[in-house]
Amino acid sequence: MAVGVFDSGLGGLTVLDAVSRRLPDVPFVYFGDNAHAPYGIRDAEDVYKLTTAAVSRLFDAGCDLAILACNTASAAALRRMQESWVPKDKRVLGVFVPLIEALTERQWGDNSPPREVAVKHVALFATPATVASRAFQRELAFRAIGVDVEAQPCGGLVDAIEAGDEMLAEALVRSHVEALKRRMPHPEAAILGCTHYPLLQGAFQEALGEGVKVYSQANLVAESLADYLGRHPGMRGTGDASMFLTTGDPGFVSDKATQFLRRRIEFRAA
Repeated sequence: MAVGVFDSGLGGLTVLDAVSRRLPDVPFVYFGDNAHAPYGIRDAEDVYKLTTAAVSRLFDAGCDLAILACNTASAAALRRMQESWVPKDKRVLGVFVPLIEALTERQWGDNSPPREVAVKHVALFATPATVASRAFQRELAFRAIGVDVEAQPCGGLVDAIEAGDEMLAEALVRSHVEALKRRMPHPEAAILGCTHYPLLQGAFQEALGEGVKVYSQANLVAESLADYLGRHPGMRGTGDASMFLTTGDPGFVSDKATQFLRRRIEFRAA
């Protein structure tokens, strides 16, 4: 009954925490590819190879369904994986879908023509690779018209979060928000397009101002997953125990994860 959650590092723990609270009876297998993090500076082919290797490990752990709790992997690898790699009895889902649904207020299965939505000016904060992919803009354009998206590549932010350097991370948030607001002075909404960034949601909100609605992915993904499993109960897989896997140093990653979630987390070597 296990469901896999994958991220390039520790950011996906924000998603894991939300889905675990929403679905307390479901075992989750978390895979952090910490040895190769961050993905946000890698090219698409490299991200694809690393992501498929990680998801294969989740399948081996008894997961029939894997969530790419990594925007870079969702942007650079997910579509290719779904079209040509994922076995017929498995499913791999990304984190863009719930975000697009929330922003456009329409379900993913709604294939009607694009229409106008309430929000017209959207700031997207993401890794350089996610920004370069333009995946968010592409998916949004299928469903909405008249939305201006200004994307800000947040170089260095994931590294600072992974290193636990809160002061540097908050300074980088302020710098990236200032850079974006020079191009879009008055965004109505902001997308935190990396699962590491909710750890700094307060800093983003402060820098953007109270009038900007900040969309964070973790709770949206949790609700979407609960709905999906309700409709596809057979995708819970054969695994029956939660575990945390990493390609990095298990002791170091465990300590950092414990700081993030404020409860003891024990990783094992993948």
